[in-house]
Amino acid sequence: MADLFATMFDTFQPWQAPSGLQSRAPSQLATRRLRQRHAGIARATGRQQATDRLFFAVRPDEETAAQIVERAQCWRAAHGLTGKPLEAEHLHVTLCHVGDAAGPPPPELIDALMARAAGVAMPAFRVEFDRIMSFRNGAFVLCGDDSVIGLEILQQRLSDALDASPRPARRFVPHVTLLRDGRRVAEQPIERIGWTAREVVLVHSLLGQTTHRHLAHVPLLQS
Repeated sequence: MADLFATMFDTFQPWQAPSGLQSRAPSQLATRRLRQRHAGIARATGRQQATDRLFFAVRPDEETAAQIVERAQCWRAAHGLTGKPLEAEHLHVTLCHVGDAAGPPPPELIDALMARAAGVAMPAFRVEFDRIMSFRNGAFVLCGDDSVIGLEILQQRLSDALDASPRPARRFVPHVTLLRDGRRVAEQPIERIGWTAREVVLVHSLLGQTTHRHLAHVPLLQS
């Protein structure tokens, strides 16, 4: 089977700018077909064959990431968790999952996705998490309420930019995964921890290798 990301890119239609040096961003209809095709191929390919993942995310700054790791270690001990905590450089809030594939994404796909993402107008904003809890899948996470509304707005705008047409708000629970563990922790308040979100990052994850490559950055508007 052809590489999934290459197949996804087949739905994009190139264009020539007057200078002849640029390519047009994919149409929203093409983007919708891309995502529909991806869904079908991903089911046929099977998760076990995927080696590469592509997603858009918001990441904490280095200082905040270090603080989150330190506090995660304390919560891990306090709740008797044994899962391995994520490294500071891997902490993030996933906004949109582009897809999984058996191979790295081609540059053409990255350029097309970034052209879409660059059209999202959003000012920099404050992100704060005030709770910890375990999800059903075993993820032990940071989450929030009103303090993560900015992430919800950004996720909706980015999703609309990547989809064929605007849709009603999708179910989205902004969170930072700290570790995974079979033991569940009930939702509980914590001292707030947060940072100012200044950019969206397109991340290439090597599945099973705990490796994240930051392929491109889309800065948010600065006040």
